[in-house]
Amino acid sequence: MKNLYLFVTTLFLFSSTLSFGQTEEPSVIKKQGTYLGLSQPLRDLPQIHDEKSMAYYNDEAKVRKNRVRPEYLDSSALPLKFDPLVNNYSMKSSGPAEKKRGEVKLLQNFIGMDGAFPPDPSGAVSDQYYVQAVNVAYRVYNLDGSPVTGIIQLKDLWPGSTNSGDPIVLWDRHAERFLITQFQTGSNEILLAVSETSDPTGAYHLYAYSFNSFPDYPKYSVWSDGYYMTSNTQGKGVVVFERDKMLVGDPSASMINLNLPPFATQNFFNSVLPADADGDLPPYGTPISMFLFQDDSWSGGINEDHIKVLKMTTDWNTPSNSSIVVDQEIVTVPFNSTFTNSWDDIIQKGTNQKIDAIASVFNYRAQYLIWPTYNTVMLCNVVDIDNNNTAGIRWYELRQDSDGDDWGIHQQGTYSIDDGNSRFLGSIAMDYNGNIGMGYSVSGPTEYPGLAATGRLAGDDLGEFTFTETWAQKGLSYQKGGNRFGDYSHMSLSPDGQEFWYTGEYIGDTGPFGNIGDRKTKIFSFNLQSQVGIENESMKSEAALILMQNDESILVQGSDLPVSEEMYVDLFDISGKLIERQKKGTFNGELNTSFDKTRLSNGVYLVRIGKESFMRVEKIVVSR
Repeated sequence: MKNLYLFVTTLFLFSSTLSFGQTEEPSVIKKQGTYLGLSQPLRDLPQIHDEKSMAYYNDEAKVRKNRVRPEYLDSSALPLKFDPLVNNYSMKSSGPAEKKRGEVKLLQNFIGMDGAFPPDPSGAVSDQYYVQAVNVAYRVYNLDGSPVTGIIQLKDLWPGSTNSGDPIVLWDRHAERFLITQFQTGSNEILLAVSETSDPTGAYHLYAYSFNSFPDYPKYSVWSDGYYMTSNTQGKGVVVFERDKMLVGDPSASMINLNLPPFATQNFFNSVLPADADGDLPPYGTPISMFLFQDDSWSGGINEDHIKVLKMTTDWNTPSNSSIVVDQEIVTVPFNSTFTNSWDDIIQKGTNQKIDAIASVFNYRAQYLIWPTYNTVMLCNVVDIDNNNTAGIRWYELRQDSDGDDWGIHQQGTYSIDDGNSRFLGSIAMDYNGNIGMGYSVSGPTEYPGLAATGRLAGDDLGEFTFTETWAQKGLSYQKGGNRFGDYSHMSLSPDGQEFWYTGEYIGDTGPFGNIGDRKTKIFSFNLQSQVGIENESMKSEAALILMQNDESILVQGSDLPVSEEMYVDLFDISGKLIERQKKGTFNGELNTSFDKTRLSNGVYLVRIGKESFMRVEKIVVSR
């Protein structure tokens, strides 16, 4: 039974003719953006090749006044001291030897761009390229780490803009397009750029959307009926942009902008995470889930630590029908998400200067995957594991039986190592084999701020990361001059669903930025399935799906598949609508079947073959 709150937001369509002096505005605004045209090819924009000449200055550090932290007001709140999930697993010095799988083998590990204060690294991977953004620039790399372009300032992509910051990069795998974003502090705008093709060095369709209040800390996701954005604002902090039109450069592309529904502690850090479709798209019109958590130590009558699930429905034809409600409240194992009230949270080696843990919000992203018989969402956030400001990472795998059903916790854990150092600023994702990878920051009494990763395989005991902590980059010095650290990191998944790609911040040797040290970023990747040992022979690392067609049929060939008496073979259209489902068994790791092509219109289709904790997806263009 859903915990459907009674305080559902009542929604009305906002007319663009609303007078300036009107004091009360409706709860829904539909507003057309400003189309800034098609950019020059990115490869032709001004580029910086000597990073020492790059001035990483931005306006982002000025806006922390919007980020109000909840205080620890209830000393009787659970847990009373130690995080119970840490005590069960992570605080053990090593864990049972038979459960440890060794280090994560990094495929790529290369230096990204430096950054401003803070750098806020984000990045996304396509079949051929990795695009990274930091405050206040972006760059395109080949998958071996070699630069394709120089460093390009954000302001040079959108004519007349400034290097304001909080950039996010997404790869829309369904349309095969890159999305690059930033905000504008002076004009309360969000700027979006959608690549004209899959080539990130080409031209981009440019859009600007204005808001009545500043859209701080924007977080984005790809969904079937729009690009969704949330922001930390007291006004209309939930937005959907008209994705279909933006992909083709339609000047009429609009946004629908809604208020968050009321819930306890609304005056704190108002950041919720929208589900980001990392595999098949849900059918067009499927409501999107958004996630936040609340701590029973906060004010506002919170009785238990829990995850709140918001549900947003978008109606582009009748925007007044769009709505967002609090749909569920999922009770979790108790956690403590409150550190200090000053943002001085995490100890650094060699200095009294502490850094910000980014507490009280889920870390980016809320990765969403559709499996043949359920859906998953991956979430993580920083917690105080010992009531002494030692940070660990609480993480969750939520599952949903089908679209529209309740979400439930399939597994949860708190990741930490018993060495006195903190783990924080995580970003987590699941691959198409059900394995989970997480990248994160490490800092503490014996470590400068650096970057590490861990992982688990689908069949491992629930709630445990079984790969040994693996350093991608040890910190080389400590941050000086302030507590602002990277406000987020970013784990993305390769289009084939096999490789994890992560970017985050570390502190290098004291460098060119005066008293704020040398902020560096790293980009690294790994494939957990390729590390499966012979004891897991049934979990194939080289499973392949090949699609062919003749005049009458789409031919489906699977090889090196897991042993299964029942494998689902699904045919979807590009909007996520299921056209046909078959159930087939595998024989010697192979499966062969076909779909009738004669009843299909010309266009792009997807075929998925899979079962629990395994799937492969391929596109095919049908033409007759």
